[in-house]
This record gives sequence, C-alpha cells and structure tokens, in this order.
Amino acid sequence: MKALRLHAAGDLRLHDEPEPIPGPGQELVRVTAVGLCGSDRHWFLEGTIGDAGLSRPLVLGHEVAGVIDNGPRRGVRVAVDPACPCADCDLCLSGQGNLCLNLRFLGHGTTDGGLREAISWPAKLLMPLPDDIPDVEATLLEPLGIALHAVELGGVQPGMSAGVYGCGPIGLLIVAVLNELNCRRIVATDVLRSRVEAARAAGATEAGVASPGHDPLPQVDVAFEAAGEDAAIEDAVRSVRPGGRVVLVGIPANDRSSFPASVARRKGLMLHLCRRMRAGDLGRAMSLVGRGSIRLAPLISERYGLEQAEAAFRALVQRTGLKVIVEP
Repeated sequence: MKALRLHAAGDLRLHDEPEPIPGPGQELVRVTAVGLCGSDRHWFLEGTIGDAGLSRPLVLGHEVAGVIDNGPRRGVRVAVDPACPCADCDLCLSGQGNLCLNLRFLGHGTTDGGLREAISWPAKLLMPLPDDIPDVEATLLEPLGIALHAVELGGVQPGMSAGVYGCGPIGLLIVAVLNELNCRRIVATDVLRSRVEAARAAGATEAGVASPGHDPLPQVDVAFEAAGEDAAIEDAVRSVRPGGRVVLVGIPANDRSSFPASVARRKGLMLHLCRRMRAGDLGRAMSLVGRGSIRLAPLISERYGLEQAEAAFRALVQRTGLKVIVEP
C-alpha cells in the first residue's frame, strides 16, 4: 500500500509498505478521506507540536473516514475516533479519557495516522456512518466533536452572547454550534477576510477582520480562542465580560501562550483549555449533521489524492481555503 510519511519538517515522502495486520479487537479500514488539520500544519512546518517531536518518520492525519475491510462488518463505512485512551487509569475511569496520559492518537508521537491506503484501529473506535453523510464530510465530524466539547467547557446557554477569535475550520464549527444553541449574539474575527465571510455564513451575527489592540470589541459572555495566536487570546480576554469564561482551543506554534494578566485578573476570568473531544462527542456530532442542524460541505474547499500531497500541504500552509481533504 501507499503511505505518506513525514521524515522532518517539510520533508514528506510517499512509501510502498505492507498493509497493517489487525490485532485483537481491531479492524482493517480502507481509508477513503482524511482532513488536514492545524496540528498537521504544525507537524509539517516545525516537525513538532507542543512538547512532542518526531522520533521516526510519521504518517500524519487523524480526521479519517473509510470502509471496514475485514470481519463481519466488512463493507461498513465508518468515521474514525482517532483517540485511543488506556481505559484503565483514574482519568479514563472517571469519564475523562480525552485527558488520559497513556492515550494513543492517530498521526501523533509514534502512532501512524490516516494518510495511507489502510489502517488498523480498535473496532470500538470505528463508528458506522449513515448514508447521508459522505466520506469527505465525515472527516469533519471529529473537529465538530472538538467544537462541541469547547462549547460545553464554555458553559454556553441559549440567549447568551459569545465571541470566536480565529475562524479556521474548528472556529467556524464553534460558530455553527453556538448558532444551533440559539446564542443571541455571536461575534467572530479572523485575520483572513475569506474566513470572516465564512463565519457570517456559519451563523455569526457580527464578523470582522481582526485588528488586535485597535478597534474595541463587543462585550460577550464567553469567548473562544481558536487561532493558536496570542493576539487572538488577547482579543478573547479583552472582550469577555467580568466573571466570564475564556476557552483556549488553538495550539500555539512555540508551545507558549500569553495574555494581558492585569485585564484577566481584574475581570476574575475563568480560563479553560480544550483537549480534543470527549467520549460521546463524535456521536453527538454525527447526530447534528444527520438531522441537518449543521452543514459540513461548505467547509470543504480543496480535495487531493495521496500522490498530490505536496499540493495539499501547500494549500494547508498557505490557508488558501478552509478544509483540505486528501483521498487515498
């Protein structure tokens, strides 16, 4: 099979490799679509993400859809939950598997991801797809799960106001979830005008190009930072009301984040950091999409084959669109 491996920052190579052999409790999945994420962008540009670095050539990609190719479920289309917690630690047993310190995650550390023609993964993490969710859209179910978790951390209730600072795919999905929750006011900003327009289409009631430190921002009850940039965190801190919550979703390039401490302290803000999604969020995401409450197709801007990886990652780096999909 073909597999795309990252050998060092900017160094992607296509390999011919044996197909993976499913272990106990695993199923073989023919990969049909993989969404490229901001974390894949970090890996590609820096060869690291947070405190994790390359220890060997790594297959990236964790937003995966495919078809089971062995066993009694052969032929079933599935969305892949990319996080495999240990299920034994205190965090897992308390329902916080997303925080598990022994968690394996597709396309991270030493666990190869989905940018190859086949993967083997635990059957319990392969969720059957309904016929009305195409494979390319199914890659966005995991990002939607993250958006659902972030909004839950924010304690958002109908009628509240919210701000989203950074309108890449996850920021846009947060906007869509807030809209579904009937927030009375949704403020969104991004440095790219095209993403500002996408935020309006996703349900933002007010959207504009970010100008940190210049224009005053409307006050909101809860703020979401989804850019991985200190300027977006500052906008979130300055815009949220006293006693409000700020949820950090973005991943910074240098593994450091900062914000105006005096403002945050004076307001007595609650700061939450969003770690992936929680158990059940993938199913919730699928339900929202299945009943038409949230549309994923408008976020898909570019599609490439595995052999076109250079063009796909160039589009990801340059942010020429929204969601880049690779179809092995």
